[in-house]
Amino acid sequence: MVRVLELSDVSVVRDGNVILDHIDWTVESEDRWVVLGPNGAGKTTLLNIVSASMHPSSGVARVLGEQLGRVDVFELRPRIGFASTATSRRIPPDETVFDAVLTAAYAVTGRWNEEYEEVDTRRAERVMREWRLEGLRDRRYGTLSDGEQKRVQIGRSVMTDPELLLLDEPAASLDLGAREELVQLLGAYASSGEAPGMVMVTHHVEEIPAGFTHALLLAGGRVHAAGPISEIITGERLSEAFGLSLVVSTSEDGRFAARAQS
Repeated sequence: MVRVLELSDVSVVRDGNVILDHIDWTVESEDRWVVLGPNGAGKTTLLNIVSASMHPSSGVARVLGEQLGRVDVFELRPRIGFASTATSRRIPPDETVFDAVLTAAYAVTGRWNEEYEEVDTRRAERVMREWRLEGLRDRRYGTLSDGEQKRVQIGRSVMTDPELLLLDEPAASLDLGAREELVQLLGAYASSGEAPGMVMVTHHVEEIPAGFTHALLLAGGRVHAAGPISEIITGERLSEAFGLSLVVSTSEDGRFAARAQS
Protein backbone atom coordinates (compact mmCIF):
# COMPACT_ATOMS: atom_id res chain seq x y z
CA MET A 1 0.00 0.00 0.00
CA VAL A 2 1.34 3.42 -1.02
CA ARG A 3 0.36 6.75 0.49
CA VAL A 4 -0.89 8.90 -2.41
CA LEU A 5 -2.02 11.91 -0.39
CA GLU A 6 -1.03 13.45 2.92
CA LEU A 7 -2.30 16.78 4.23
CA SER A 8 -0.77 18.00 7.48
CA ASP A 9 -2.28 21.03 9.24
CA VAL A 10 -3.37 22.47 5.87
CA SER A 11 -5.23 25.78 5.87
CA VAL A 12 -6.38 28.07 3.05
CA VAL A 13 -7.16 31.73 3.75
CA ARG A 14 -8.44 34.10 1.05
CA ASP A 15 -9.14 37.80 1.67
CA GLY A 16 -9.15 37.15 5.39
CA ASN A 17 -11.68 34.31 5.07
CA VAL A 18 -10.70 30.86 6.33
CA ILE A 19 -11.79 28.35 3.68
CA LEU A 20 -9.91 25.30 4.99
CA ASP A 21 -8.95 25.19 8.64
CA HIS A 22 -6.11 22.91 9.83
CA ILE A 23 -6.91 19.85 7.72
CA ASP A 24 -5.17 16.54 8.47
CA TRP A 25 -5.96 13.76 5.99
CA THR A 26 -4.21 10.78 4.40
CA VAL A 27 -5.23 8.62 1.44
CA GLU A 28 -3.64 5.27 0.59
CA SER A 29 -3.49 3.75 -2.89
CA GLU A 30 -6.16 1.16 -2.04
CA ASP A 31 -8.56 3.73 -0.57
CA ARG A 32 -11.68 5.05 -2.32
CA TRP A 33 -12.79 8.22 -0.52
CA VAL A 34 -15.98 10.21 -0.85
CA VAL A 35 -15.99 13.83 0.38
CA LEU A 36 -19.28 15.37 1.51
CA GLY A 37 -20.36 18.52 3.29
CA PRO A 38 -22.71 21.51 3.08
CA ASN A 39 -22.26 24.21 0.45
CA GLY A 40 -19.32 26.38 1.44
CA ALA A 41 -17.70 23.62 3.50
CA GLY A 42 -14.49 23.79 1.44
CA LYS A 43 -14.88 20.71 -0.77
CA THR A 44 -13.88 22.42 -4.03
CA THR A 45 -10.88 24.11 -2.41
CA LEU A 46 -9.78 20.79 -0.94
CA LEU A 47 -9.94 19.18 -4.38
CA ASN A 48 -7.94 22.05 -5.87
CA ILE A 49 -5.18 21.36 -3.34
CA VAL A 50 -5.24 17.63 -4.01
CA SER A 51 -5.10 18.17 -7.79
CA ALA A 52 -2.02 20.42 -7.39
CA SER A 53 -4.01 23.35 -8.79
CA MET A 54 -3.63 25.41 -5.60
CA HIS A 55 -1.10 25.66 -2.79
CA PRO A 56 -2.23 25.86 0.83
CA SER A 57 -1.76 29.09 2.77
CA SER A 58 -0.08 27.07 5.52
CA GLY A 59 0.65 23.48 6.37
CA VAL A 60 2.14 20.73 4.22
CA ALA A 61 0.42 19.02 1.28
CA ARG A 62 2.09 15.94 -0.22
CA VAL A 63 0.57 14.49 -3.37
CA LEU A 64 2.02 11.26 -4.76
CA GLY A 65 4.98 11.70 -2.44
CA GLU A 66 5.76 15.23 -3.68
CA GLN A 67 5.38 18.32 -1.50
CA LEU A 68 3.49 21.19 -3.07
CA GLY A 69 5.76 24.21 -3.24
CA ARG A 70 8.82 22.01 -3.74
CA VAL A 71 7.82 20.18 -6.93
CA ASP A 72 7.18 21.17 -10.53
CA VAL A 73 3.39 20.85 -10.65
CA PHE A 74 3.50 20.53 -14.44
CA GLU A 75 5.32 17.23 -13.95
CA LEU A 76 3.05 16.17 -11.08
CA ARG A 77 -0.35 16.89 -12.64
CA PRO A 78 -0.10 14.33 -15.48
CA ARG A 79 0.12 11.64 -12.79
CA ILE A 80 -3.31 12.71 -11.48
CA GLY A 81 -6.58 11.94 -13.24
CA PHE A 82 -9.14 14.70 -12.73
CA ALA A 83 -12.71 14.72 -14.05
CA SER A 84 -14.70 17.90 -13.47
CA THR A 85 -17.01 20.37 -15.17
CA ALA A 86 -14.07 22.74 -15.57
CA THR A 87 -12.10 20.18 -17.59
CA SER A 88 -15.20 19.45 -19.67
CA ARG A 89 -15.41 23.08 -20.79
CA ARG A 90 -11.95 22.81 -22.34
CA ILE A 91 -12.95 20.01 -24.72
CA PRO A 92 -13.83 21.48 -28.16
CA PRO A 93 -17.51 20.82 -28.92
CA ASP A 94 -16.65 19.51 -32.40
CA GLU A 95 -14.09 16.99 -31.09
CA THR A 96 -15.05 13.36 -31.65
CA VAL A 97 -15.50 11.23 -28.55
CA PHE A 98 -12.60 8.99 -29.52
CA ASP A 99 -10.24 11.93 -29.98
CA ALA A 100 -11.47 13.51 -26.74
CA VAL A 101 -10.29 10.38 -24.93
CA LEU A 102 -7.13 9.83 -26.99
CA THR A 103 -5.76 13.37 -26.58
CA ALA A 104 -5.49 12.80 -22.83
CA ALA A 105 -2.30 10.87 -23.68
CA TYR A 106 -0.67 14.25 -24.41
CA ALA A 107 -2.66 16.09 -21.71
CA VAL A 108 -4.24 18.31 -24.36
CA THR A 109 -7.77 18.98 -25.54
CA GLY A 110 -8.34 19.29 -29.27
CA ARG A 111 -6.64 17.05 -31.81
CA TRP A 112 -3.89 18.89 -33.64
CA ASN A 113 -0.67 17.48 -35.10
CA GLU A 114 0.23 15.00 -32.36
CA GLU A 115 1.61 11.62 -33.37
CA TYR A 116 0.07 8.84 -31.29
CA GLU A 117 1.67 5.46 -30.79
CA GLU A 118 -0.20 2.20 -31.16
CA VAL A 119 -0.15 1.73 -27.39
CA ASP A 120 -2.07 5.01 -27.02
CA THR A 121 -4.69 3.93 -29.54
CA ARG A 122 -5.11 0.54 -27.88
CA ARG A 123 -5.46 2.16 -24.49
CA ALA A 124 -8.11 4.57 -25.81
CA GLU A 125 -10.03 1.67 -27.36
CA ARG A 126 -9.97 -0.14 -24.01
CA VAL A 127 -11.20 2.94 -22.14
CA MET A 128 -14.01 3.36 -24.68
CA ARG A 129 -15.17 -0.19 -23.97
CA GLU A 130 -14.89 0.09 -20.19
CA TRP A 131 -16.92 3.30 -20.00
CA ARG A 132 -19.55 2.28 -22.59
CA LEU A 133 -18.45 4.87 -25.14
CA GLU A 134 -17.99 2.62 -28.19
CA GLY A 135 -21.36 3.57 -29.67
CA LEU A 136 -20.42 7.24 -29.39
CA ARG A 137 -17.00 6.94 -31.03
CA ASP A 138 -17.61 9.34 -33.94
CA ARG A 139 -20.11 11.61 -32.21
CA ARG A 140 -19.13 15.24 -31.57
CA TYR A 141 -18.61 16.03 -27.91
CA GLY A 142 -20.93 19.04 -28.03
CA THR A 143 -23.86 16.87 -29.17
CA LEU A 144 -23.68 14.50 -26.19
CA SER A 145 -26.06 14.39 -23.25
CA ASP A 146 -24.82 15.33 -19.77
CA GLY A 147 -24.47 11.68 -18.83
CA GLU A 148 -22.50 10.87 -21.97
CA GLN A 149 -20.20 13.84 -21.42
CA LYS A 150 -19.57 12.74 -17.83
CA ARG A 151 -18.45 9.31 -19.06
CA VAL A 152 -16.12 10.93 -21.61
CA GLN A 153 -14.61 13.12 -18.87
CA ILE A 154 -13.91 10.06 -16.73
CA GLY A 155 -12.57 8.20 -19.75
CA ARG A 156 -10.07 11.01 -20.31
CA SER A 157 -9.11 11.01 -16.64
CA VAL A 158 -8.21 7.30 -16.61
CA MET A 159 -6.62 7.25 -20.08
CA THR A 160 -3.09 7.75 -18.72
CA ASP A 161 -3.36 5.16 -15.90
CA PRO A 162 -3.18 7.84 -13.18
CA GLU A 163 -1.77 7.15 -9.73
CA LEU A 164 -4.59 9.17 -8.15
CA LEU A 165 -8.09 9.74 -9.57
CA LEU A 166 -10.19 12.75 -8.57
CA LEU A 167 -13.88 13.08 -9.41
CA ASP A 168 -15.69 16.37 -8.82
CA GLU A 169 -19.43 15.71 -8.60
CA PRO A 170 -19.44 13.18 -11.46
CA ALA A 171 -23.19 12.53 -11.21
CA ALA A 172 -24.32 16.16 -10.82
CA SER A 173 -27.19 17.22 -13.11
CA LEU A 174 -27.82 13.69 -14.40
CA ASP A 175 -31.27 12.17 -14.66
CA LEU A 176 -32.02 9.00 -12.69
CA GLY A 177 -31.11 6.58 -15.47
CA ALA A 178 -27.85 8.32 -16.39
CA ARG A 179 -26.90 8.64 -12.72
CA GLU A 180 -27.44 4.98 -11.99
CA GLU A 181 -25.50 3.92 -15.08
CA LEU A 182 -22.55 6.10 -14.08
CA VAL A 183 -22.65 5.05 -10.41
CA GLN A 184 -22.68 1.41 -11.51
CA LEU A 185 -19.64 1.94 -13.75
CA LEU A 186 -17.77 3.82 -11.01
CA GLY A 187 -18.58 1.09 -8.50
CA ALA A 188 -17.19 -1.60 -10.78
CA TYR A 189 -14.06 0.44 -11.41
CA ALA A 190 -13.56 1.25 -7.71
CA SER A 191 -13.84 -2.44 -6.86
CA SER A 192 -11.27 -3.53 -9.44
CA GLY A 193 -7.65 -4.19 -8.55
CA GLU A 194 -6.50 -1.86 -11.35
CA ALA A 195 -8.01 1.32 -9.93
CA PRO A 196 -5.74 3.88 -8.27
CA GLY A 197 -6.50 5.72 -5.06
CA MET A 198 -9.76 7.62 -5.62
CA VAL A 199 -11.34 10.76 -4.17
CA MET A 200 -14.86 11.76 -5.19
CA VAL A 201 -16.69 14.91 -4.13
CA THR A 202 -20.47 14.71 -4.10
CA HIS A 203 -23.47 16.43 -2.51
CA HIS A 204 -25.67 13.35 -2.24
CA VAL A 205 -25.08 10.03 -0.49
CA GLU A 206 -27.22 8.35 -3.17
CA GLU A 207 -24.39 9.06 -5.63
CA ILE A 208 -21.78 7.13 -3.65
CA PRO A 209 -20.87 4.00 -5.65
CA ALA A 210 -20.54 0.61 -4.05
CA GLY A 211 -16.88 -0.19 -3.48
CA PHE A 212 -16.00 3.13 -1.85
CA THR A 213 -14.21 2.50 1.42
CA HIS A 214 -13.87 5.81 3.30
CA ALA A 215 -15.68 9.09 3.81
CA LEU A 216 -14.59 12.60 4.78
CA LEU A 217 -17.21 15.00 6.14
CA LEU A 218 -16.35 18.70 5.91
CA ALA A 219 -18.21 21.45 7.74
CA GLY A 220 -17.12 25.05 8.05
CA GLY A 221 -13.77 24.32 6.45
CA ARG A 222 -12.88 21.70 9.05
CA VAL A 223 -12.88 17.91 9.13
CA HIS A 224 -16.07 17.02 10.93
CA ALA A 225 -15.43 13.28 10.66
CA ALA A 226 -13.27 10.93 8.61
CA GLY A 227 -12.83 7.18 8.48
CA PRO A 228 -14.36 3.94 7.18
CA ILE A 229 -17.47 4.76 5.21
CA SER A 230 -19.85 2.69 7.35
CA GLU A 231 -18.81 4.66 10.43
CA ILE A 232 -19.10 8.10 8.81
CA ILE A 233 -22.20 7.92 6.57
CA THR A 234 -24.67 7.64 9.43
CA GLY A 235 -27.71 9.64 10.38
CA GLU A 236 -25.98 11.02 13.47
CA ARG A 237 -22.84 12.16 11.63
CA LEU A 238 -24.69 13.70 8.68
CA SER A 239 -27.21 15.41 10.95
CA GLU A 240 -24.37 17.10 12.84
CA ALA A 241 -22.57 18.18 9.64
CA PHE A 242 -25.64 19.47 7.79
CA GLY A 243 -27.52 20.88 10.76
CA LEU A 244 -30.65 18.89 9.96
CA SER A 245 -32.08 15.74 11.49
CA LEU A 246 -31.41 13.03 8.88
CA VAL A 247 -32.07 9.32 8.59
CA VAL A 248 -29.63 7.18 6.57
CA SER A 249 -30.42 3.76 5.16
CA THR A 250 -28.09 1.28 3.49
CA SER A 251 -29.01 -1.28 0.85
CA GLU A 252 -27.62 -4.81 0.62
CA ASP A 253 -25.25 -3.77 -2.17
CA GLY A 254 -23.71 -0.98 -0.05
CA ARG A 255 -25.58 1.99 -1.51
CA PHE A 256 -26.79 4.78 0.78
CA ALA A 257 -29.93 6.93 0.94
CA ALA A 258 -30.73 9.88 3.21
CA ARG A 259 -33.91 11.76 4.05
CA ALA A 260 -35.02 14.32 6.59
CA GLN A 261 -36.44 12.81 9.75
CA SER A 262 -40.17 13.47 10.07
